[in-house]
Amino acid sequence: MTSYAVVIPTLVRNTLADCLAALAAATGPHPEAIVLVDDRPEPGAADPGTLEHALTVLGDLRARTTVVTSGGRGPAAARNAGLRTVTAPWAAFLDDDVQVGPHWYTQLVHDLKEASPDTAGVQGVITVPLPGGRRPTDWERGTAGLARARWITADMAYRTEALRQVGGFDERFPRAFREDADLALRLLDAGWRIRRGRRTTLHPVRPASRWASLTQQRGNADDALMRHLHGPDWWDKAVAPRGRIRRHAAITAAGAAACALAAT
Repeated sequence: MTSYAVVIPTLVRNTLADCLAALAAATGPHPEAIVLVDDRPEPGAADPGTLEHALTVLGDLRARTTVVTSGGRGPAAARNAGLRTVTAPWAAFLDDDVQVGPHWYTQLVHDLKEASPDTAGVQGVITVPLPGGRRPTDWERGTAGLARARWITADMAYRTEALRQVGGFDERFPRAFREDADLALRLLDAGWRIRRGRRTTLHPVRPASRWASLTQQRGNADDALMRHLHGPDWWDKAVAPRGRIRRHAAITAAGAAACALAAT
């Protein structure tokens, strides 16, 4: 049987219990281990019982679940911390706000068995439920875009051998933004392949944070790092949506042109 571990970086949000409950309910060959990476800067300081409460929903899987901490350094560092504990040949990464499908374990093992020797990663199929009866908000449409995104780690299984060969996730990416594309491009450059599997995972839309706009602006630094690491054509290599830098530059240029015309 194909052996694997599940790695979940978390800030112990309210979504974690639903994520773990879905894992507990899914059918199929269970993972060798579940590694929960607590990435809060001070784990348990605010509410020491929150994590333990979430873990209770795992049932029999609790015995094979390990909790490690990563010091609040972001999802890339958290995934690397989880990866260091994995002894299985595959590590299936999940975000803490997703809910795997009812047959996820069976589908995952099938995906991994079908992977060719040069396949480093197999991506899950993400579905995002949107509200009916009204137009989705910009935040909801942004989340829905995850269903079309390539290489996202909301549900991505990687060979541990391949990850260690390229040095794992680049911890210079401090946010959940671009670190997945960077890893994928490095794996492809090293001669590995990444393909889409058939297992399904639900990604509900979380309420928009009041800091969402600021977070998006901070993503400009991640786009700049991608350009430095992978060249100016990294957008095309990663099939990534254009970031805010290019849109801002276009708006600024258009405004300058309008001012120049008005002055003539």
